Amino acid sequence: MNPAPARPPAEPAPAAPPVLLRRVRREGRVCDVLLAGGRVRALGQDLRAGAPGLDPGALAGAEVVDADGAVLLPGLVDSHVHLTQWAAARRRIDVLAAASPAEVADLLAARAPAGDDLVVGHGFRDALWSEPPHRDVLDARFGQRPVLVVSADLHAAWVNSAAARRFGVPPEQAPDGLLREAAAMQLAAAAADVGAETGDRWVAEATRAAAARGVTGIVDLEYAPLGTWARRAAAGLHPALRVSAGVWPDWLEEALDAGLRTGDAVPGAGERVRVGPVKLVVDGSLGTRTAYCRHVYPEGGHGVLRLPPEQLEPVLRRATSHGLQVAVHAIGDAAVAVALDGFAAVGCTGSIEHAQQVAPADIARFAALDVVASIQPRHVVDDRDVLEVHWADGAEDAYPYASLHAAGARLRLGSDAPVAALDPWDAIASAVHRSVDERPAWRPQEQLPLEVALPAACAGRTGVRVGDDADVVLVEDEPAAVLARGGADALRRTGVLATLVGGEFTFRSGL
Repeated sequence: MNPAPARPPAEPAPAAPPVLLRRVRREGRVCDVLLAGGRVRALGQDLRAGAPGLDPGALAGAEVVDADGAVLLPGLVDSHVHLTQWAAARRRIDVLAAASPAEVADLLAARAPAGDDLVVGHGFRDALWSEPPHRDVLDARFGQRPVLVVSADLHAAWVNSAAARRFGVPPEQAPDGLLREAAAMQLAAAAADVGAETGDRWVAEATRAAAARGVTGIVDLEYAPLGTWARRAAAGLHPALRVSAGVWPDWLEEALDAGLRTGDAVPGAGERVRVGPVKLVVDGSLGTRTAYCRHVYPEGGHGVLRLPPEQLEPVLRRATSHGLQVAVHAIGDAAVAVALDGFAAVGCTGSIEHAQQVAPADIARFAALDVVASIQPRHVVDDRDVLEVHWADGAEDAYPYASLHAAGARLRLGSDAPVAALDPWDAIASAVHRSVDERPAWRPQEQLPLEVALPAACAGRTGVRVGDDADVVLVEDEPAAVLARGGADALRRTGVLATLVGGEFTFRSGL
């Protein structure tokens, strides 16, 4: 069964005033573009009142902007974000460079503000450390000052004794101070709760920063109720992009009772915030060695199966039969197989989030079942050393992007922010050149060509057409020219001049 089509909002918001973009470059040619009523209304040479095909008065009141040859592209969409966590992580102490527990403590001590408030770090990666994280390391440095460090992949949280007491973590639950999976995610969410006023302001700032990189929409899979967005709207805080807000199982029945379906406007949240997919988590992550895999990890075990078939399938059926799409987290190849089996058994579509390791026999099943592969290419370059150790027996099946595309799978790009930065240009560059340092691309046969990666970062849009939503971005040069001239690093630094959502400027610089 497929999800029912989304319903339009009961009371659409007023559209932004018309904008006439003059002298944009689109598909190699210079033209004018009229954005009106939230749509792309006209494309042509020297658009003026009375032009053929242009309604009388279409240009009345339009803001005229000379783009001076800037390149027009569809708006970029990050298909996997944890927005509240990302907003908080932008203000946390970055410990990604630490190569040991002691180095984490050193970084935190050097950068923590004065006082006795909670110290929060983000980004530790312990998969290649010679010794594991332990509360004693943080206790020795910080004493009674609470310290929490969230792992780069969000699947682990490390606390000292003071933070364990603050957040009610009993010693027997984490004798070493390390929590994993659901317990870690709940703790990270609690730490991100800095109060509604401050947290909401951080979120609004984060959406503006994303707009400055050309982002017009995100799929927000934050662990939070939909009502969070209504509260933000009531406080006068509105996102600078479109938000497809995910529904976790904890709030599924609440959404069903309200009759909400994917694509509906979230009640009270404003026109830009819609109901997204139901987020289901089948396994863990590579970094915490909890991704559910066919092979055995060096330290033993196959990872963690958090949602076995007998639990996954009823939720898939209940959600999709009521018009809610589903986004299923599956990283290890065994978890991906469980997710695909669930889609097949229920007869529904949706997405598999991450799909970092896929057995060859399962590659073609994505297209056959019409399941989207929602991928985060930055993970390739960040995880290559870790997977060579912990997925030594399955590395050949890791991040099979080109294989999925060749088999007809629909690809969508994202960041998994704060696991990676909310910057689609980084995701695109990581997809087309699977390296971020001087080393050659890792498994280059799985690189995506730019003409595939760019639309996958634009929610499938391949260009700007009349009738499209007026979600567009203006950049300094053609991405293909940037890549040819300066390589992946230059593509990462693509200059964004303006971003418009529904024809309204959400970012503007130099125009």
